[in-house]
Amino acid sequence: MADVAREAKVSKAQAARALGDYGAVSDEVRSRVLAAAATLEYRPNELARSMNTGRSKTLGVVVGDIENPFFSLAMRGISDTAKAQGFDVILINTGEDVIAEAEAVRVLLDKRVDGMIVAPASQLSTRHLHDVVESGRPLVLLDRQIPGLGVPAAMAKMDDTAYEAVTHLIDTGHTRIGYISTLEAGNWSSSPETDLGSNPVSERLAGMRRAFHTAGMPIPEDLIRLSAGKPQPIHEIVQELLSGPSPATAIVASDSLIALDVLHTLQNLNLSIPDDVSFMMYDDMPWAQLMRPPITVVAQPVYDIGAATAEALLAQILGQPAKPESLLFPSKLVKRGSIGVPNTRLRTLV
Repeated sequence: MADVAREAKVSKAQAARALGDYGAVSDEVRSRVLAAAATLEYRPNELARSMNTGRSKTLGVVVGDIENPFFSLAMRGISDTAKAQGFDVILINTGEDVIAEAEAVRVLLDKRVDGMIVAPASQLSTRHLHDVVESGRPLVLLDRQIPGLGVPAAMAKMDDTAYEAVTHLIDTGHTRIGYISTLEAGNWSSSPETDLGSNPVSERLAGMRRAFHTAGMPIPEDLIRLSAGKPQPIHEIVQELLSGPSPATAIVASDSLIALDVLHTLQNLNLSIPDDVSFMMYDDMPWAQLMRPPITVVAQPVYDIGAATAEALLAQILGQPAKPESLLFPSKLVKRGSIGVPNTRLRTLV
């Protein structure tokens, strides 16, 4: 700092104000200081600056699986929005593990991030998130809610669209509909009292339950598979759904990663869509339209959801009052060619 001040022929205090962008300093002095800093290749000590200003100009983001295109696209929305406001982003991936998530939150607190965006792995083990709130650090949730936490959450509203999607399958003739999700849970029951917490999967299953109830039919609980991938591989689940005396005639994948595993398994079994089995997935990835036939999807504005979390977080950081409410976005059913009439001869094909 002293070297920069000498080069610019200003006081050290003036140089500090110009480089730190705080306090009163003339445009002429700021220009000289920035030119001197560039000549000397000066880089500020960000840790020292954060201790002085109380801000690190960084946001911490914790997601369950960055390989999932949903989180990748949401992260783009977060990053673009943060960058526009002069903030950097630190990303930590947890593999949907609560212990790893708690450790990630601790690391980000230690790094003095100005605020956090978290996609919670659990609605039950949330002590670490309450710690963030109690520390006074701004927090916004991505894609999932935590009742009683009192922080904003950005997500798509799914229950009505899930109802529409399953009703579309039922109207096409399907009564044996499989649903696959990686959400870690025990045995799922179609009872309305079943509590999976406040998350998109619970809304999707609620919509599915309502569609079957409206049609006057029991929901096929034996075809609802949660905790997919841990421990049972998804390809085994798909084979089980398509075998037995009353196999699934349609499969719904809860995200695009699961969808790829399902499609790969169907290919290995030499089954075609929709002649042998109908298929639908949540999230509209670009490749879904390139499939033959194109895949029917429930689409949501993922980039906008990510951007909204960053906007809500930055509003808190920059002193605007935060409201503990959900930032709900619409979802929509996009009908394409992957839904057909049920194949009642499926069990002879697998």
